[in-house]
Amino acid sequence: MTDFGEWLEGLGLGRYAEAFAGSDIDFDVLSDLTEEDLAGLGLSLGDRKRLMRAIAALKPTATSLVETPPPGPAAIPAPPPEPPRPGHAAERRQLTVMFCDMVGSTALAARLDPEDFHEVMRRYQESCAEVVARFEGHVGNYIGDGILAYFGYPKAHEDDALRAIRAALDIVEAIKRLDDELKDLGVSVGVRVGINTGLVVVGDIGTGEFRDEMAVVGETPNVAARLQGLAEPGTVVVGQRTRRLL
Repeated sequence: MTDFGEWLEGLGLGRYAEAFAGSDIDFDVLSDLTEEDLAGLGLSLGDRKRLMRAIAALKPTATSLVETPPPGPAAIPAPPPEPPRPGHAAERRQLTVMFCDMVGSTALAARLDPEDFHEVMRRYQESCAEVVARFEGHVGNYIGDGILAYFGYPKAHEDDALRAIRAALDIVEAIKRLDDELKDLGVSVGVRVGINTGLVVVGDIGTGEFRDEMAVVGETPNVAARLQGLAEPGTVVVGQRTRRLL
């Protein structure tokens, strides 16, 4: 097809041939036309729709009549994948592990508005974490309303077991003060603590965003969690090895 006017005539739109010719419109710009352009040339709504459908069907043919443009700039290569983050190599250590648990959190969660419960949890965790940091321990993980802390890694001291005990007793006192502060809100909080000392393997576990950095693996943290379960609210239960080290 070489005659634009004949093509329009075949569509029943030959009456618009002069309007197209007057605007220098031919096959080379046909695929760039919009409905606004066609309205400006005087085409009715129905004729605009008919012509747009015809242009869509003609695009492969129309573009073949246009000189192929020169190649554009070379695509920018994708950046190389980020190297894996340096992890903490697994190492065997003796640690004193502390497990703190908030007393009555399930009942609180059922009774309080979620935002109020979140605020109580935040203040509880901050109170515990501040004490752990003061004795140069390390909060390894927050497990629901539980807090897992290490004494002896990443920074070791000769008296880590004693530091853990003192930290635990101070946490009990800190949570008592928090309980007093929350009484006006009708909220009561408590804590129970379990402490155990033993050999563990410390290192990263998991991959990508699910990696648990400086995770502690071994029986020691499990025993600390079980000892916490035996503690009465406001008390600290200590494993035998920790007691011997004291």
